[in-house]
Amino acid sequence: MNAKIKKDVKTIFTICFAALLMAINIKSFVRTGGLYPGGATGLTILIQRVAWMLFRVELPYTIVNLLLNAVPIYIGFRFIGKKFTMYSCLMIFLTSVLTDLVPGYTITYDTLLISIFGGIINGLVISTCLLVNATTGGTDFIAIYLSEKKGVDSFHIILAFNVLILAAAGLLFGWDKALYSIIFQYASTQVLHTLYKKYQQQTLFVVTNKPQEISDAIAKESNHGATILEGEGSYGHCERQVVYSVVSSAEAKRVIHAVKEADPKAFINAIRTEQLSGRFYQKPTE
Repeated sequence: MNAKIKKDVKTIFTICFAALLMAINIKSFVRTGGLYPGGATGLTILIQRVAWMLFRVELPYTIVNLLLNAVPIYIGFRFIGKKFTMYSCLMIFLTSVLTDLVPGYTITYDTLLISIFGGIINGLVISTCLLVNATTGGTDFIAIYLSEKKGVDSFHIILAFNVLILAAAGLLFGWDKALYSIIFQYASTQVLHTLYKKYQQQTLFVVTNKPQEISDAIAKESNHGATILEGEGSYGHCERQVVYSVVSSAEAKRVIHAVKEADPKAFINAIRTEQLSGRFYQKPTE
């Protein structure tokens, strides 16, 4: 079995496990707590509950979720990457079917505990999918599209969409569940930001006597350029060069290791980048 096939098999296995974990989380935490997760999942659950409340019709999770993901899937195929979208379709389909099939098991009735641990599991599942080049669907497609193709900070757009879901849920079913859902989404977001760092950046300042070697090492490891600045050491008043570069946080450890190999005596300062404007290379999604 060659490396490519082995990688694909590993990815499919990971997606299957993530889909099962997501389905269990929905049945055992989200539904028990009466919560509304963000994105297509939250909107699907909201539509199901509205249909039952108004018409006493129990809509299958699979049908509603697949319909809501139709446009995001098109965006994925058209603008992001075919392989990425195919893996994501597998995740969406398996999650939908398993949510209808897997029996719910109540672990606790404490809504606060459900909000925290359900959110942690949700963030873990989303991060796992993104790390193997897939997504759980819905607004994730839109967020990636805006981040990669348009250079837009998609956080506020996705947040606004989730606020609309929570507002509708609060008006229809009570504000306590909507407020607990905010805790769920916050916990999920914190886990996601901790585990998945592709769209986060770090600024590197490297004080060195080998600026060209350092710049070459950064370019080879991350495909990012660098700027060489002239400087002077304040203690010895000797000439120093400072290599300035911005890299993805996901690549930062590898880049720093490469820099140390190029110049073991280099002084490296890595700073989290809060905002970035201009051209910044992102590895294309397959």
